[in-house]
This record gives sequence, C-alpha cells and structure tokens, in this order.
Amino acid sequence: MTAAWIASVQQDSGAIPWYPGGPADAWNHIEAAMGLDIGGYPEEAAAAYRWLARTQNADGSWYAEYQDGTVTNPAKDANFTAYVAVGVLHHSLLRGTSFLVELWPTVRAAMDFVLQMQSPEGPIRWRDTSEEFLLAGCASIHQSLLCASIIAARVGQPRPDWIAAAANVATAIRNRPELFAAKPHSMDWYYPVLCSIFTGSAAAERLSRDWDRFVEPGLGVRCVRDQPWVTGGETAELALTLALRGDGRVQDLLADIELLRHEDGSYWTGYQFANEVIWPAERTTWTAGAILLARAAVTGDPAIHTVFKPLSAKEISTLPDRVMPIEHPFD
Repeated sequence: MTAAWIASVQQDSGAIPWYPGGPADAWNHIEAAMGLDIGGYPEEAAAAYRWLARTQNADGSWYAEYQDGTVTNPAKDANFTAYVAVGVLHHSLLRGTSFLVELWPTVRAAMDFVLQMQSPEGPIRWRDTSEEFLLAGCASIHQSLLCASIIAARVGQPRPDWIAAAANVATAIRNRPELFAAKPHSMDWYYPVLCSIFTGSAAAERLSRDWDRFVEPGLGVRCVRDQPWVTGGETAELALTLALRGDGRVQDLLADIELLRHEDGSYWTGYQFANEVIWPAERTTWTAGAILLARAAVTGDPAIHTVFKPLSAKEISTLPDRVMPIEHPFD
C-alpha cells in the first residue's frame, strides 16, 4: 500500500512532490523513488530518475524546489544534487546495469557540480548561496560519492578522485566538527553513522551518547532536541541506521512509526506529543520512502545494504552487477 500511495502522488512528468499538489525537490524525490523500487514499481521509479535527467541544470545541479514544473527556489543544493547517485545505483542493482549507461552523464555532471563546492578542508558547502557546511548534508554527500564511484567503475570510467573526495569529507566530519554549522537536529547525530563516517565501536558510542536526547520511547525520534515533535522520516532513518548495523532496537522504532500510519498506507510527517496532535497535517512521500527503506534493510535487502554500507576502493570494483530483489511482506 505504501509504495502504491507514492505512485499515486507521482505526476505525469515523473516528478514526485512532497504530497499531492505540493512542492518537489531532488533529494526527497529520490527517497520516494527508492521506495517505489522497493515496493515493486520499477517503471515509476525509472520515470522519476528520467525526470531528474531532463530537468538537470547545465552545470549538473538541480534547483532547491519546484512546483508543478516551475522553479520556486533557485538555490542549488549540493546534497540534493549528489543524492542522485544513491538512487540510480539502487535502481540499477534491482533492474540491471543498462540503466547506468543511460543515467551516467546525469550522475557525472551532478558529482562534478558538487565537488566544485568542496573546500580545501574537506567539507562541501550547503548551497551555492551559502558558505555554511552542514554536518548531515556532508555525511549524505559522502555516501553519494561512494555510490557514484561504483557507477563510474561499472561504466568503465573510474573516478578515484571521487573516492578521495569522500575520504576528505569523512576526515573533516571525524576530526573538524568546528567547521560545521551548529544545529539542534537529530540528523546531525545519526547521519554520520548512517552514511558510514563512523563505523564499529565509534558508531556505537556515537549512537549511545545522544540516544536519550533524541529518542522518545514509544513515539519515535525527535526532529530537533528541544521540541516535543517526533517525525516519521527521522524515526525511519534511525531505524535504517540500526538495521544496517544489526541492532535489535530497530524493531521498537518501526513499531513507533505505526502511530503515523494512515489507512491508505501513507504516513503523516510527525506527531507533536506535548499537545497530542498530528502535525503538520500532511502525509509526505519522502516519509513513506524512508519507511520502506528501513523495513527493507531489516529483511536483509541486498540492494539497500549495498548502497548504505561502507565501501573501499577495492570493494567498489568487485561488487556484483545486479542483486536479486526480494519480496517484502511488510506492506
């Protein structure tokens, strides 16, 4: 039901807005497209990636927001742009590598744009209109660069510079926290684990350190630490993080998310637990996509584990061209 709901929101152009009649941006569009693939809608997912190829700017970027084909925010976001590599790799692992040849120019241009925004210290600027470095955004870009490197190797055009750029991002996040804008968001806590900046015992220590600050027992994950608001997206992403690590606490988080489930399979964005109200009054495609990703990771979906697990240069060259999609009984 959840993937079917995402498909029902997708526009004829292939764009997937946040909600029916709402705005769209590249990152959330891709998260929803990955949910389509997981839920058995490969043609709709392919249409989503082809929409990106058609709307990509000449410099490789996408604008920060669109509304029914019109640009409503002309800023160019590095993380939004980079995430195309994650989605395209995921789609190809499920549906075959021929798709990589078609989308390779799109991925290559996107990565080249993103790396123009990398500082000598390693972090990558948030947007072309800002000098700030965002921790969660840079962690996500680290993952995107590794996925882009896999794609490059598979189309016979390896980009070791992308692997090196990812390493520089990771080094900055581990060793230079002062470079990043201070934010109260839970994403800054778990994203460096989700995106393989911290692994092993360092990842466990990081998750343990702020668990009680952000996780509201029985409800989910706070979006920001100082507000009584849990969100489906953040809860699903932390669940995905735990599932990739084999952490049994994932089951509690997935159970918490059901508080937000609508009868049509979609999910409300969040719940304000001080006032005991759903807020805002919208059901978002990226929330639905993130929940599908988390549940797929729990079942051991090989495509999800491939695009979210840490990769070395050697591993990038030896990964299988395709993994078999598995049936997900959760939806």
